[in-house]
Parts: sequence; C-alpha cells; structure tokens
Amino acid sequence: MLIQNHLDKNFQTPAYILEEDKLRKNCELLAKVSEESGAKVLLALKGFAFSGAMDIVGEYLSGCTCSGLWEAKFAKEYMDKEIHTFSPAFKDDEIDEIINLSHHIVFNSFNQFKKFKDKASRKSLGLRCNPELSVAPKELYNPCGRFSRLGIRAVDFKNEDLSALSGLHFHALCEESAHSLELVLNAFEAKFSQFIKNMKWINFGGGHHITKAGYDVQKLIDLCKKFSDKYRVQVYLEPGEAIGWQCGTLVASVVDIVENEKKIAILDTSSEAHMPDTIIMPYTSEVLNARILSSRDGEKYSELKENEFAYLLGGNTCLAGDIMGEYAFDQELKIGQKIVFLDQIHYSIVKNTTFNGVRLPNLMLLDKNEKLSMVREFGYENYSKRN
Repeated sequence: MLIQNHLDKNFQTPAYILEEDKLRKNCELLAKVSEESGAKVLLALKGFAFSGAMDIVGEYLSGCTCSGLWEAKFAKEYMDKEIHTFSPAFKDDEIDEIINLSHHIVFNSFNQFKKFKDKASRKSLGLRCNPELSVAPKELYNPCGRFSRLGIRAVDFKNEDLSALSGLHFHALCEESAHSLELVLNAFEAKFSQFIKNMKWINFGGGHHITKAGYDVQKLIDLCKKFSDKYRVQVYLEPGEAIGWQCGTLVASVVDIVENEKKIAILDTSSEAHMPDTIIMPYTSEVLNARILSSRDGEKYSELKENEFAYLLGGNTCLAGDIMGEYAFDQELKIGQKIVFLDQIHYSIVKNTTFNGVRLPNLMLLDKNEKLSMVREFGYENYSKRN
C-alpha cells in the first residue's frame, strides 16, 4: 500500500487519507452507469463530503444531493453543478437561501409542499415517497418502516393537487444490491404508477452499493434504462458511500500499551468519535497488516496463530467501550507505531466529533502522483468554538 511510504515518525496522527486513484476508479464506474443507462448520478454529501476531492468527483458526476442548507452551500462552493436538496422539514429562516442554491427541491410532506411551492415555483419541485418496502439490514436504517417520518405514502396522495410537481423521490436502501433496488422499485411502481406518468424525473435515492465487489452493475443499468424508457422520465441515483467506498484510511499512532489479562494498545483516535459506524452499524474495521480476531463486543472472527501477537485496540477517551476490536499482528507493537484502519473515508468524516476533547483527524489527499498533501488541519479551536 502506497500510504505506508509516507508514514514516518514525523507523520501527524490521527489523519484520514483519501487516495485519488481509488476515488477515480469508483467515479469512473459511476460515470459508466450514467452513460449506459441515461441516469444522472449525484454525490450524496451525507455519506461523503471531502472538500479536497470535490473537483475530482465533479469531473464524473452530475452534481450533489444535499440534506439541508449547509450541505447545499458546500455543494455550491466545492462543486457548483446540479444541487438537489431534501430535508425532513425545511425551516423558515433557511428556505429562501436553499431555494436560491438548489435546482431541485424535494419536500417530505404535503404540508411543506403547500407552504413553500409558490415561493419555490421557479425551481423543479419533488415529493419524497414512502413505497412501504425496504430491505435495509436493520430497523435503524429502514426509512419505510411503520411510523416512519420519511416520505409520503401513496394513500396520502389522493385528492392532492400535483400540478406544481416535477418529480418523485424514494430512498429505501442501505448498502444494498441491484436486486434489492428491483424489489423496492417494483413496490414503488405498483403504488405510485398513476403519479409517475405525469412526472419529468424520478429519483431512486441512495444506498446503492455500486462500487462494492460483486455488485450487479449491468442489472442496475438495465433497471434504470427500462424505467426511464417506460415512463419517459429522467432517472437520478444519489449514492454516497459508493463514491468513497474503500478510497481511504484512518491513520493513528500507538500512544501506550497496557495489560489487563490481554495486551491493549491505546491509540490517539477513537471509534466513538472518528469511526462511529463501527459502533452504530456495527462492523469491525480491517487494519493494515493485521487480522481481526474478535469484534469490539467479543464476537470471534478467527483464532490466534503461532508466532502472532494479539492486541485489543482502544481509543484515547474515557468511554469504556471505545474499543475497535482485537487484532493479530506478526510483530509486537511499539509505542509510536502507526496503525492504519482501512476504508474509513465514507460516513466517518461527515460524522466525526470532538467527544471528550479528542483531536479531529486531519484530512489528507494522496494524489495520483503519490504526493501526499494536507487538505484540512484541525486544532484546539475546532473544539473550543463548538462548546
């Protein structure tokens, strides 16, 4: 791995490193999907927002999908292409600026649609639909479950005036396959077909794991093209994780090594603050030049082999559960040694915090010429100004 060539004793940790070559590879695949299907692909900023790479993503994708004012402003500042904005509820003191920034505005309820449609009439307006079917891996990520606040059911469309509407949006996936999209798309079409035929565009939302190995890209292309041809609409896709998938790492240093029945390496990073999805999803991050022995909760992955050294990796916070997992290394760890957590660009930078006063990881870019540069460097003021 090229990153290793840059991790000398003077390398400041913690730091996220985005690798340009890997990002471009993902974007090239997404551009292929767009070209062959006719669908426009947008970057969902909620999953990947790396200011130093927005110009790269903009070479391949049509724009950004945003979850509110600040993401819309970020999209304008760093990419300045199509801006699509959805929020569960737009605030009165933000809607004017959102309208000015956005090309498409998607409302979550008829209340909000009626309230703002005249003010936003010069923009393309949409409604988020609830197809009442999701194959999300857990209820936390199911936007179509019972009592969901996200999207409008088909039954609630009855007797509503849709004349100011240009499109419909649904989002029901989370790290899902093209087969999962097909299931949701069939449910969406069955419930909303009478409204689809009057639309100019349909947004299939995000959660498409397009760049993951084994994803059926051709099936996605066929689904988009078939739907677009049938209804004569512009199809949109808005992946976030798929853009940043396996494009970067989080580098930390071993600050101390303690022993309590097991050897525990304390790092200058935190699963709670810097890798939140390893707790929320949950999953156990791969580590460069190491094997996972067990998860943070003790779930066994594999057994320790002869001549290997086992370490629990833990964060430098007071949270007792700030543990990344137990890993096997070929050599004993040393204080000051760098630990590289793989695939830590998506849903990490956008969610990280300064919990317990831990330093935010710097943002760095490894370009296609193998030059490593600083994009954002964080210090005490990033903690003090938010507290």
